[in-house]
Amino acid sequence: MAIEVDSGSGVGAGAGEEGPEAADRRLKAKHRAVWASGDYPEVTRRITAGLAPPLLEAAQPEPGLSLLDVAAGSGNVAIPAAQAGARVVAADLTPELLEVGRADAERLGLEVEWREADAEAMPFADGAFDVVVSCVGVMFAPHHERAAAELLRVCRPGGRIALVAWTPEGFIGRMFAAMRPFVPPPPPGAQPPPRWGDEGHVRSLLGEGAQVLSAERRRLPVTAFASPQEFLEFFRTCYGPTIAAFAGLREDPDRTRELSDALLELAAEFATGQDPLRMDWEYLLLVARRAG
Repeated sequence: MAIEVDSGSGVGAGAGEEGPEAADRRLKAKHRAVWASGDYPEVTRRITAGLAPPLLEAAQPEPGLSLLDVAAGSGNVAIPAAQAGARVVAADLTPELLEVGRADAERLGLEVEWREADAEAMPFADGAFDVVVSCVGVMFAPHHERAAAELLRVCRPGGRIALVAWTPEGFIGRMFAAMRPFVPPPPPGAQPPPRWGDEGHVRSLLGEGAQVLSAERRRLPVTAFASPQEFLEFFRTCYGPTIAAFAGLREDPDRTRELSDALLELAAEFATGQDPLRMDWEYLLLVARRAG
């Protein structure tokens, strides 16, 4: 699923048409706008903060090692990595998220370098980092091969790459599938984010550039919501892709209601019946060693 509000993405270079570089800039600008909307730092605090400990345990950010957090958002991995003693650079396409992370790190007295950067074209030297990580971040870069090539390029030979991504079959993967009929089709060349949660896909992306050390599907217990309706209201308010999907339907109340019903049904399907409401969201944790 694309996270654009509209689908225009010309690839021609003729008169009156948009060339590929301009189209890519426009696509990335939309991505920035989507993730700047709502309150993704609150999503992190309430939900995805629980993904940081297993990712960092796998990444092994020992004191003194250089670590790059790709698509770092507001720093839910970068900040604890700095607390563990690593020399951390947090890179993200969305400056609004970086500002939140920078303020949090300063309050904690931590040194983290915050860099605005496109995951598909990062401004770092080859082999600059001992450890490269991404927590449900790089999966949203639209061109998977480019993003994977950058992960490999900036990691030193023998360094570790550790990634967390929502699986296609898990809750978030299913949520994007449920939203797909209600949003414009992705622009040419863009790939669905949950494919990063498919082990075979990630192995093919890394290819001979890295040796996969482990790949494990795990579940994140989510107890932030008292009901499916509370989940829906929170995601309509705070989560950029959901906000964009509903924004595209603002003039169509019937389709808005259909999307709401689809998401409520999904939340109810994943609910365990416990009190408070618990949903288990599946993700892939993959660890690799850079070849060379």
